[in-house]
Amino acid sequence: MTNTPGPDTTEARQRLAGHGWIKARAENFRHLPPPALAVWLPAPSAARLPTNGWTVQAWESTRQDQFQAHYLDPADPEQRAALFKGVPWPDESDAAHFGWVHRATCQRGLRLRIGEQRADRQPSQETIQLVLRIQPTALFDAPLLVIDVAPGAHCVLLEQHEFDNDRAAGVQNLEIHIKLGRGAHLEHLRAVNPAPAERLAHQIHVELAEDAHYDQVLLASGSAYHLQRTQVDLNQPRSQARIGAALLVANATLDHQVALSHTASHSHSAVESLLLASGRAHAVLNAHTLIAPGADEAAVRQRLCAIPTSGQPRVVLRPHMEIHHDQVQAAHGATFGALPEEALFYARQRGLDEAGALALILEGLQTAVLERALDKPEILHAMKLDELLARMTRQHLAQVQP
Repeated sequence: MTNTPGPDTTEARQRLAGHGWIKARAENFRHLPPPALAVWLPAPSAARLPTNGWTVQAWESTRQDQFQAHYLDPADPEQRAALFKGVPWPDESDAAHFGWVHRATCQRGLRLRIGEQRADRQPSQETIQLVLRIQPTALFDAPLLVIDVAPGAHCVLLEQHEFDNDRAAGVQNLEIHIKLGRGAHLEHLRAVNPAPAERLAHQIHVELAEDAHYDQVLLASGSAYHLQRTQVDLNQPRSQARIGAALLVANATLDHQVALSHTASHSHSAVESLLLASGRAHAVLNAHTLIAPGADEAAVRQRLCAIPTSGQPRVVLRPHMEIHHDQVQAAHGATFGALPEEALFYARQRGLDEAGALALILEGLQTAVLERALDKPEILHAMKLDELLARMTRQHLAQVQP
């Protein structure tokens, strides 16, 4: 079976035809252009994946009635309408092209409702813990994930991507739309460790209600092409967002983009990324924060760091703040450089060889970045993300450089 064209599918293709693909030197992609449009458009005979490849599980004491998972087939008109209900059209930014392609090719969908609608509107004292595993089961994959977190709910969500290192080069264009109700708190743990030949584009769109908090930690490695873009709209009072990323790229590419928009008073955001790059890696860290007029007492922070571990990697760090209001607190910075020799010297005093000492230091630096994006850093250990980080760090350091 093939995907049945609908009105929005046709419109998406018309927008692509009118705008063309992402132009050379486009602002968001000037340092790492994406593959051509043909890569993201599958052949008409490509198989649909309406439900395969998704697994949602409750973690520890979480009850099944605390969340609802609906698997939807975009080829069915009624299910498509339910899947895309409330999902906005891509904006007119450079990255919108990936959104238009996704509308035209979406093959499977999942809507995840977290928490209960409480009549008293009081925050729940329980923390809902979920594990979502996403696995591509065809060479082309265009999934849509829509997450609604009920007002007052607190959720820890581990989003684990699983790839087969032995399969041929695959393509995945993933869209995630997240909406947090008033006073809701989502701690979003994301682990993306693709096979070397994979080409990925992941876009996460987050909308926060009043007093809502969104925390994201990202542990990701490079591939043939790998885009991770998160866009957060802080357009309600006292909304907050924190993003911490530990990124490892060896002889591969990775483009990490974060875009935050502050339009409400007393909104806060923090972005911190640490990149380990080696060999012929090509990586870009791009953070853009907008503070609009009227965003009284907004507080924003950006910190981008990169450490070359071997070879001659190409690294671009782009912290950017666009401030249109006076009563704000803002700070940003970028650093690039090797570890100081004394750090390795002192680590080796513990009886470690040079490789072990380097791995220990780098694991500690990455862990600290991720922990600062969470209220309770012990979540990393509880969800076993610290073990994955240790394995990925040692894998990164063990790769033979050309």
